[in-house]
Amino acid sequence: MGLQITTLSENTAGLGNFLGEWGLSILVETAGLKILFDTGQSISASHNADLLGIELGRINRIVLSHGHYDHTGGLRNILHRIKGLHQMRKEIEIIAHPDIWQAKYAAGQDEARYIGIPFHRQTLESLGARFNLTKKPVRINDNIITSGEIPMVTDYEEIEPSLVVKEGKRFKPDKLLDDQALIITTKAGLVVILGCAHRGIINTLYHARKLTGVKTIYMVLGGCHLIAATEERIWLTIAALKELGVQRLGVSHCTGPVASAIMAQEFGDRFFSNNAGTRIKG
Repeated sequence: MGLQITTLSENTAGLGNFLGEWGLSILVETAGLKILFDTGQSISASHNADLLGIELGRINRIVLSHGHYDHTGGLRNILHRIKGLHQMRKEIEIIAHPDIWQAKYAAGQDEARYIGIPFHRQTLESLGARFNLTKKPVRINDNIITSGEIPMVTDYEEIEPSLVVKEGKRFKPDKLLDDQALIITTKAGLVVILGCAHRGIINTLYHARKLTGVKTIYMVLGGCHLIAATEERIWLTIAALKELGVQRLGVSHCTGPVASAIMAQEFGDRFFSNNAGTRIKG
């Protein structure tokens, strides 16, 4: 299976004129299929795609890892690209969990800040978005599947208590049930692409193995959400990654500098920083 994975948006950028921006967007290309996993915060995915000669208008599907602004903020711009290329109205399937449309906030000491999708659903649908909202995994082809809801089974991975949803005038903890990954089965093993892994990177990998029946994890890419993790959790995560036999680890976005540095030391040449402009062929 010819596979190419290109990171279009991430906090940091590679050499050249690539634009770094808090958020994430990763393009998966295989056998005539182009899947965009998340869309970044605003214009970075489109800007960097242009530098790489990637025509975003030819995307077949969009998968959203969850409903936070830094993974969905580029959506309107990309839909404009798709519509502009095809001139006539073209619908594009967007695979996501129903909870992406919850009113998501980050609770601070004084006030809560809105961090959900920055567009109305009707606006996106007027641009050709066709939302496939489901809690279950979606099989895109024989080798690619979304994770659907991820069970939380480890005793050390948890969702940050500052992440909440607003219902009426009240806030309640966000369970982030919409958090999902993209799982690719290759000859070398599983490639698991994470958005933020709010429900835990290890929980996600356990779920990927169970879902596919494939035990070997070749590569893990994306945000690991260890930016606010305790040192104990970081070390427990690293121990689990080693036990799982992860062969390549490319971290992004919300992994955090402390966790990234420790992972780099522990995994050596199996580790890399997966920043904007990174291209992987397999």
